[in-house]
Amino acid sequence: MQIAHTVEVDLDHQQAIDAVTAALADQGFGVLTTIDIKATLAAKLGQQVDDYTILGACNPRLAHAALSASPEVGLLLPCNVTVRRADDRTIVQAVDPGALLGMAAGDDAELGDTAADAGKRLRAALDTLSRSS
Repeated sequence: MQIAHTVEVDLDHQQAIDAVTAALADQGFGVLTTIDIKATLAAKLGQQVDDYTILGACNPRLAHAALSASPEVGLLLPCNVTVRRADDRTIVQAVDPGALLGMAAGDDAELGDTAADAGKRLRAALDTLSRSS
């Protein structure tokens, strides 16, 4: 099971975060949380790692529809998007809500449709990045 959509971009880490945030906004998502893994691991563990940021993205309309169909889906929100450096490359990945929500959705067609819509929008945002970088 593939749980993410991945693109590589020709941008530095912060430029990629800015571009991802703008691309997500174009698809109706806002970034609710930003977690700087590099800074956190350095501060808490004294470990040095490559740039790695987790963005918690939310499309309010889709979140409301998913929560209305199944309140437990809140355990899987927001949709995470990562921006990380690896081997002098910047990699952006977005979770596939359909794959994750498949665990919670069961036979709930409405929830499945909402997850598919969210996944389509996240993929579209990332695909825009890969074309413009």
